[in-house]
Amino acid sequence: MSEWFDYYDEQMNLLGTAPRERVHHEGLWHQTFHCWVVQRREAGAYVWFQQRQLGKDTHPGRLDITAAGHLSAGETISDGVRELEEELGIRAEFSALVKLAEHREEVEGELGGTPFIDRELSHVFGYVCDRPLSSLQLQIEEVAGMYEASLDEMIALFEGEQMSVTALGVAPDRRGMLQPRSLEVRAADFVPRETAYYTRIFRSLKEL
Repeated sequence: MSEWFDYYDEQMNLLGTAPRERVHHEGLWHQTFHCWVVQRREAGAYVWFQQRQLGKDTHPGRLDITAAGHLSAGETISDGVRELEEELGIRAEFSALVKLAEHREEVEGELGGTPFIDRELSHVFGYVCDRPLSSLQLQIEEVAGMYEASLDEMIALFEGEQMSVTALGVAPDRRGMLQPRSLEVRAADFVPRETAYYTRIFRSLKEL
């Protein structure tokens, strides 16, 4: 069963609803929700990021936003908070999130031999969480692992001042139990976006 999205003109005036396939085939503007989770410790601020499952149809195995997803037809921005619970098992009130930015993105490519045009307006939020990574309930169909790294180091990474960052995290084993993991992370390991997106968001997260 296909997902249905609201779609908009370039000024984000609502035009109607359409199935996901049509939205991406015709390049119709639609909305997504991004939430970056941060933890504060004596050593500084750390940002969480997920590793996408290898079975994902786009960017398999890449590192990505802590939790994110499309807004379905009829949903408001606040409904996007469900992504935290679905992907991480975190129940958060929308009022606890801090709006960081609105980000427009236009991407053209090919998926399974079919051309697509993805035009998204992403509502980007930050959320401060004090839970340990080991307590998460990952949506294994979507998320292969969850990792954290120093925000200062991540900013240096995307500004080209550092080649890689050591990230610590958790990933499910064959039984679905979370086990400690570590990754040596490069900027190129993340879902391709404008570098300015990452640096701007990471700098904003430091202010939370």
